[in-house]
Amino acid sequence: MNKTLKNILIVAVIIAIIIFPIVGSYNGLVSLDQKVKKAESNIDTQLQRRSDLIPNLVETVKGYAAQEKEIFTDIANARAKLAGAQNIKDTANADAELSSALSRLLVVVERYPELKSSQNFKDLTVNLEGTENRIAISRQDYNTAVDAYNTRVRKFPSSIIAGIFNFNEKPYYKAAEGAKEVPKVDFTK
Repeated sequence: MNKTLKNILIVAVIIAIIIFPIVGSYNGLVSLDQKVKKAESNIDTQLQRRSDLIPNLVETVKGYAAQEKEIFTDIANARAKLAGAQNIKDTANADAELSSALSRLLVVVERYPELKSSQNFKDLTVNLEGTENRIAISRQDYNTAVDAYNTRVRKFPSSIIAGIFNFNEKPYYKAAEGAKEVPKVDFTK
């Protein structure tokens, strides 16, 4: 009986030595995956906040610049694309398109000094600027979370556990094509 108990104890210790690192690695990957999902959700939250501010800004500008219909249409289309984005790449592309349309809207605003002096417009632009800063921070936080996750997924021995349980690398939040180009602003028109 003593020998059987000793053999069972040895087998249990060997199993524990094998199982505990696997469980620890799996749980670590799950935690990092959740951080990535949370960071992605935070980007969506801030983008939604910006999308919610834009109609008020557009309506304020419309009163002064009714002839600028193309910009208003572009903003509406970009907001719709952002709302319909299915993954981080689509979100990044729609976000860039909306940012571009907003930049053009702000150029239009420069042509209407009475609009710039409107308190409602000032309040909206301050809120929009704060939201843009939050979006930038959320993007950085997302990429930091993705970096930690992807590093763990690729490192040994976690890479074995990641492969077994289908933990795949996540894409970074990247700027859309053309976002690196500085927009031309011409106030002479």
